[in-house]
Amino acid sequence: MLHSLDPQRRDGFLPLEHYAAVGDGRSVALVGADGSIDWWCAPDMDAPPLFNRLHDANGGRFSLTPVGVFRIERRYRKNSNILETVFITDTGSARVTEALNLGPAGTLPWCELARRIEGLEGTVEFEIVIEPTGREEEVRHVDHPSATIRYVGGLTTTFCHSSDVDLITEEDRRTVARYTAKAGQRTCVAMLVADQAPLPIPDLADIDRRIDLSDEEWRRWADQLTYDGPFADDLIRCALSLKFLMFSKTGAIAAAATSGLPERIGGAKNYDYRYAWIRDAAYTVKAFLRAGALSEPIAAFGWLVRTIEGDGPMLKVVYTLRGEQVPDERVIDVPGYRGSTPVRVGNRARDQVQLGCYGDFLETAALFAGRGHVLDPVAAKLLVRLADQVVDLWRNKDAGIWELEDKQHYTFSKIGCWLALSNAIKLAEEGHIESSSVERWAMERDLIRDWIDEHCWSHTKQSYTFYAGTDRLDASLLLTTRFGFEHGGRLARTRDAIERELAVGPLVYRYSGADREEGAFVACSCWLVEAYAFLGDVDHAEDLLKALLEKLGNNFGILNEQIDPYTGEGLGNLPQGLSHLALLHAIFSLQENR
Repeated sequence: MLHSLDPQRRDGFLPLEHYAAVGDGRSVALVGADGSIDWWCAPDMDAPPLFNRLHDANGGRFSLTPVGVFRIERRYRKNSNILETVFITDTGSARVTEALNLGPAGTLPWCELARRIEGLEGTVEFEIVIEPTGREEEVRHVDHPSATIRYVGGLTTTFCHSSDVDLITEEDRRTVARYTAKAGQRTCVAMLVADQAPLPIPDLADIDRRIDLSDEEWRRWADQLTYDGPFADDLIRCALSLKFLMFSKTGAIAAAATSGLPERIGGAKNYDYRYAWIRDAAYTVKAFLRAGALSEPIAAFGWLVRTIEGDGPMLKVVYTLRGEQVPDERVIDVPGYRGSTPVRVGNRARDQVQLGCYGDFLETAALFAGRGHVLDPVAAKLLVRLADQVVDLWRNKDAGIWELEDKQHYTFSKIGCWLALSNAIKLAEEGHIESSSVERWAMERDLIRDWIDEHCWSHTKQSYTFYAGTDRLDASLLLTTRFGFEHGGRLARTRDAIERELAVGPLVYRYSGADREEGAFVACSCWLVEAYAFLGDVDHAEDLLKALLEKLGNNFGILNEQIDPYTGEGLGNLPQGLSHLALLHAIFSLQENR
């Protein structure tokens, strides 16, 4: 699908929904609609940003922008993560094709950000600017016959280009060049990065060829996906976007590729999501399994088992992409996206207890085994240990799925504990795990359901509530329709209450009062679709999905965490894994419940 727009910055910032992404399994670069790469953490997505114009309008960038007024038409190649942008000016048009290149065996030993420029009609003059972001590290450049070499702290970077590119300025922190694209001619420019390792200067033609090689690899991967329903293009784009967030070095899955982007413009909820949450990783494993991918869910599930088992004894909420403790949250000194501060790195969720994570992990294990895959002995023992922990912990308060400072008996957390024990029992009955505690698990599972019905149901609202003792509502309860928790019509009535109080059209806020603090949550909006599908109204679910896709249609297949229901502007970090996987699950829910 082509998206056409006239890209304009507001106070130096692009709308977040005007960013596309390219990735290689280690890092993700955000490409603005005006041709400026404003965010790239290299060589890994959790490294400090090499370019960062998201938090500072004068921050680092790698821009490739026509001189003068222009508009664009933009798309991803079909079933691929290769991005194509046609720049249209008064004098002509040119296509820029870009990728974080892959090699024949997957990721390259270095990061290779390639941008092919092809003249289509007339002429288009481009200005190329490379500015590493304002780091404390030393930045210096050295001369080379065919590249600009720049050292940024421990990184070695090269700007590779042909002789047709006219270098105007070469300084330690800034390169400026010009290139005129003429009809029928093309060239390639590229930025290569290595971290404390030798960095080659490949032939420019080889870099250019790797763009098409990468396209073939993305298409080959997408061809294995098994969905063939009416929303196939949207589902494949979701799956490809999720692939951006899978860290190939370990199998971990990042929650998002960015940090510090606001959930409300000017607000303080600006968090770092470049870590692996147990919940998000588990949901992504399920999404990949449903979509027909195999190596990714095996790698991700293996990472979960190794990380949880190695950390012990209690289940943590979040880990680094290498399975280590997340650094404590701190504030960095940047102006923030459109003045939204403080901008945080690290994450305070590392010290929280979220009991729902037990249900997420055990449900994933049951789904994995149910697809005919084999649990290894370490995983089997871990699952037994976690089920026993649920028996001991479910009566405690926790931070809930939304990681709030206010500890409560959150309803979703209690249902997560019920889900954990339900799946532990299923795994034991099917012979995947062994334990003498199965009868105890069954007794506690039933106690949890009774406790929820007694303490977390509002007769006034006719709904399960956010937590025990309140009438506030929580949209995450829409997700429990997938868990099979429905009985006596209570989840159906809960769905209706949530839609009445938390929805604006197809868009849904997270919980009562969230509309004063943030945008509507994309994943919750997808969960509303699921709730209708799993509770028997598939036709309405499909209508709701179509309306939601229209609301999400201003992006290039890359979803933010949130969206303003009234302006349509994207909010929060991106690409947001939970948004993409929730949309994927919503699409599958229609097919599975017809």
